[in-house]
Amino acid sequence: MKRKQKISLVVALIISLVAATACGKQEEAQKPEGVPATEANAVLEVSTVRASDPYLKFDEGEDFDNNSVYDAYEKDTGVRITNKWIADGSQFPEKLKMAIASNDIPDFFPVEAAQLQQLIEADMIMDLTSVYEEFATPETKKFMKMDGGLQMKSATFDDKLMAIPQTGNPYTGQFVWVRTDWLKQLNLPEPNTMQDLMTIMEAFATKDPGGTGKSYGLALNKTFNDGATGLVGFLNGYHAYLEQWIDDGTGQIVSGDIQPQMKDALKALQDMFKKGLIDPEFAVKDTQKASELIFGDSIGVLYGAEWTPAHLVQGAVKDGKAVQEWGVYRLPSADDKPAKSQIGLGAINYYVVSKKAKHPEAVIKLLNHWIVVDNNQTEENKVYEFGKDRVEKSSNYWLLNPLTPHNQTNDNGEVLPKAIQNKDASILTTKEHRTRYGRAMKYVEGDISMWWEYLISGPNGSLSLVPKMKQDNLFEQTKFYGAPTPTMVEKGAILNKKRDEVFVKIIMNQVPIEQFDQFVADWKKLGGDQITAEVNEWYAKNK
Repeated sequence: MKRKQKISLVVALIISLVAATACGKQEEAQKPEGVPATEANAVLEVSTVRASDPYLKFDEGEDFDNNSVYDAYEKDTGVRITNKWIADGSQFPEKLKMAIASNDIPDFFPVEAAQLQQLIEADMIMDLTSVYEEFATPETKKFMKMDGGLQMKSATFDDKLMAIPQTGNPYTGQFVWVRTDWLKQLNLPEPNTMQDLMTIMEAFATKDPGGTGKSYGLALNKTFNDGATGLVGFLNGYHAYLEQWIDDGTGQIVSGDIQPQMKDALKALQDMFKKGLIDPEFAVKDTQKASELIFGDSIGVLYGAEWTPAHLVQGAVKDGKAVQEWGVYRLPSADDKPAKSQIGLGAINYYVVSKKAKHPEAVIKLLNHWIVVDNNQTEENKVYEFGKDRVEKSSNYWLLNPLTPHNQTNDNGEVLPKAIQNKDASILTTKEHRTRYGRAMKYVEGDISMWWEYLISGPNGSLSLVPKMKQDNLFEQTKFYGAPTPTMVEKGAILNKKRDEVFVKIIMNQVPIEQFDQFVADWKKLGGDQITAEVNEWYAKNK
């Protein structure tokens, strides 16, 4: 009897082992290609590369390799993040280019649209379609398509998801920022038209309200499309759109770089340069260098994005006191048509996964978790935004997160100015609402260091202008959001370099404005016409 029992137990054990093995093989077979089966609770290690950021300040004893954010991801998701290398923000693009060229890439990393296309053609990155389908949560899938799916579509090639877009709200336009204390000092009205702004800039340059003996009208730097001290907002005032594909009214799209409106805007800048309203050394200065004239009271007008006060605070607040007053205004127009602020698709960059990555599912787990903690803040997960003490320190600690897709739609402009003005936190519904409201209220209560947030989110801040701009259709969104076309990849950088060189020479009055016409002819001949044809072929399929 006992022998029979033993045989029965052995048979049962064998059956259970066979069943378990079969089940395991079935589960492994269901895994998408490139995703190995992993033990439960095993830590998945993935490598990436990082760019340092001047606005990121580490907690004491921490750095990119050892910090509370990486520790929290490992604890909460079972994913250990390592850095293959870290580069200064200005050197990161070049170092990444070299890494791609030598096929020495980490498991996942951010790239621009042109690099995404390059990596696909080189067969260096993974098709994420099945990995995303299996491991992305329903919340993630919903979040990533809040714009109707355009940003995810931009990362899809031949029905294959080749990257995760770093999603963002596309309605983040340009504004003009003006020293309002100088307006009062010189008894000047606020700018409603481009002529108003020209009058203000001339007065600021000639009357030197900062008392420096060296004043100009408009801050510019060598990078035309910069978010602060750039040129885009000014061009938009002349209905000119830099690096933008616009509808020509016939069902075709054309490059904004070569339109007659661009010539008008450049002529205006050339005239300003002749009058001494622009720093003659702007073409060799980056944002920070150009801004020294702003911080030092020599310039009182610039164009910039909604976050510009976070940059201006370097000169506006000193020794615990606000020493400069700034106002933000919608883009003034050069004629009787309202100026539209140009915007892109909203996807900032793209996160790609190497074909050699052993655990691509780990990247999707990081994505899932970021979306949860960035949109559903709790006391515990504040570590991902503020560090282990979970206290706001204006240190941009959140930049340590390696994947940061953002909300594609928000109502910040409707909610925050009203909440701050009425000191009413009851209408706040998102984590960003609460974070921005908390900063602004600190300013209201006397913390001058939060001056910048009040100028963004407060009753007369940049965000307060957005709802009316949306209502009045004052955003010009690019009509092309596909991958760079073959001729763009081959000749786009050369054409853009030539454009920038010609534009700088025109602005600085080194060549006559008629040189623009020659630039247009050269642009068309050197590949622009072919690019236009390729873009319109894409547009016919996607509009």
